[in-house]
Amino acid sequence: MVIDRILNNNVVIIKDNNGKEVVVCGKGIAFKKKNGDEIDENAINKVFVLQDQVQSKRFQELVSKIPLEHLQVADEIINMIKVELGKKLNDTIYISLSDHIYTSIQRFLDGIMVKSSMLWDIKRFYEVEYSLGFKALEIINKRFKVELPEDEAAFIALHIVNAEMDESNIKQVLEITKIMQEISNIVKYYFSIEFDTDSVYYYRFITHLKFFAQRLIMQNTYHDTPDDDLLDVVKLKYQTSYKCVEKIAEFILRKYEYQLSNEEKLYLTIHVERIIYKNKNNNSDVH
Repeated sequence: MVIDRILNNNVVIIKDNNGKEVVVCGKGIAFKKKNGDEIDENAINKVFVLQDQVQSKRFQELVSKIPLEHLQVADEIINMIKVELGKKLNDTIYISLSDHIYTSIQRFLDGIMVKSSMLWDIKRFYEVEYSLGFKALEIINKRFKVELPEDEAAFIALHIVNAEMDESNIKQVLEITKIMQEISNIVKYYFSIEFDTDSVYYYRFITHLKFFAQRLIMQNTYHDTPDDDLLDVVKLKYQTSYKCVEKIAEFILRKYEYQLSNEEKLYLTIHVERIIYKNKNNNSDVH
């Protein structure tokens, strides 16, 4: 196998016989290597082939930034989920779950625990996915010697639900897509920006919108008990982004008769701030 591109010491891109990019992982596989060099096939422990080229590029961006061990555990968990469910999952779960495992462990190490006010609803509405999320949580805690809270099982369950969606439920997919597009347009026009669609920040923003849209169309509303102090801090620190979220809340209430909870406003504000900050950085780089 010949290296086409090096993402880091543990991850390289090669081209298959059809010229399609393939992500190849292995500890130290690219150490002291350069493009065009052969790699030791005995050092390979995982090969990722994502059919969708857009998703493949996002996955490449992600794997270049997170440790190999996180990718390996994500792959192990995804294989377990596929066996348990007995069905194919959307390739996007390789991106979303790898990213989630990495960020949740980083939060834990920083002493930050994120609670899911949807925990009990997820247990009720997505019983099978939640049980798989809990199994995944046990694997993560054991492998990385951490103690992530039960809430993480709920977050993982949502990633599974998202990956189960396909064209067999095209009406729901289209409705979710429409809501995501409407909210994205509000943000885009409010700040007069174009999104960097290859960015990890954009992917996290879109994933958040997808989960929100699923709840909205399925009428899985919930009553939260938000951390008002944290919301006040976010409102003060990210004033412009919060004002944009208020516009989104007004639109959703008017069109869908759905009232955003304070917790939903909190998390959406954080996502908006991140994607705007990323875009500003990109613009400054250009100029």
